[in-house]
Amino acid sequence: MENQKFKVSEIQISYRPDYKMSERPQINSSKLAYQILLQTWNDDHLQFIEEFKVLLLNRQNRVLGVVPIGQGGLSGVIADPKVIFGVALKASASGVIVCHNHPSGHCSPSEADIKLTRTLVAGGKLLGIEVHDHIILCQEGYYSFGDEGLID
Repeated sequence: MENQKFKVSEIQISYRPDYKMSERPQINSSKLAYQILLQTWNDDHLQFIEEFKVLLLNRQNRVLGVVPIGQGGLSGVIADPKVIFGVALKASASGVIVCHNHPSGHCSPSEADIKLTRTLVAGGKLLGIEVHDHIILCQEGYYSFGDEGLID
């Protein structure tokens, strides 16, 4: 009989699609990704607390879903690459777009944002999961690392 104490815990994500894959949006621009991600944000939090989410994509860049990764305070949120890629692997995502908001209203990336993006791109290459973009939401719009040429 197997001892339950030594059973490995694992991440669980349910895959019960409500729509046909052909009915899911296909991401072909940062603007479309921004519009989809903005729909998942609580308007009351956008200017109040930082949140981090990941948009999961299949090989045709169709949206598999948006998953919240972390919720922080006024000036920061923890986005653990292990959690981001764990969710992506469990969902069989081929690509991701990561996103967080800046409650300050300034969309410019911080040094920590740039470092995290580089880490995620490198990790994604090892795992075969493309990091298509890192989008920063703010009240007046968004900043796209991809549009600015900062995604290798």
